[in-house]
Amino acid sequence: MTRKLAIVGMGKMGHAIAELAPSRGWEVVAQLDEAHVKQGITKELLGGADVAVEFSVPEAAASNVRALLAAGAPVVVGTTGWYAELPAISEDVKAKRGALLTATNFSLGVNIFEQVVEVAARLLGRAPGFEAHLVETHHSAKKDAPSGTASTLGRTASAAWGRDIPITSVRTGSVPGTHEFVFDAPFEQIHLEHIARDRRVFAEGALVAAAWLIGKNGVFTMRDVLATPSGENT
Repeated sequence: MTRKLAIVGMGKMGHAIAELAPSRGWEVVAQLDEAHVKQGITKELLGGADVAVEFSVPEAAASNVRALLAAGAPVVVGTTGWYAELPAISEDVKAKRGALLTATNFSLGVNIFEQVVEVAARLLGRAPGFEAHLVETHHSAKKDAPSGTASTLGRTASAAWGRDIPITSVRTGSVPGTHEFVFDAPFEQIHLEHIARDRRVFAEGALVAAAWLIGKNGVFTMRDVLATPSGENT
């Protein structure tokens, strides 16, 4: 059965999702840019979507999420930089029995990489002589530094490591996203790296998350998606 998708935010990610969706069994019934959003997001404007994905800008994300939830749409949010409002919105989601899924990165590999790094940091944090560092590299047009993904990885690894792990941000060229953990000791080094080769990796993960969210109630992350075998909806 074809699922219906609404996309809010028609930047690079919005277009990537729109292009990939049909081959993944989705009908894109709404593509809302800034002009549509200013008019107000309504149930009619969403075209009967089973779920909406939101990839806009930090300044608009919270109001877009509230409007989508008010219109009765489950929401997958890929925009970062608005999380100060997430606790209040999460309470609203629970009160209204809505559905919200947020992630700083929708790559399935990155989300598994986070768990791998967490285990590595916990084990190596007990070993004498090791130091840790995270280096993240993105294209030169990326505004935030460190990236939302690096911040998430850094928090997870630092908690397991037992102290803050420093982050270095590099902005150059057209790099979609590279995250490298270096665990270094005097006579050995462990290097863990995730490389995104194409923006479609994030679109793919967002569509997996959107399919998973249909029929759910509550506030979720990609860890919840990955806890379900093969990311299947249950």
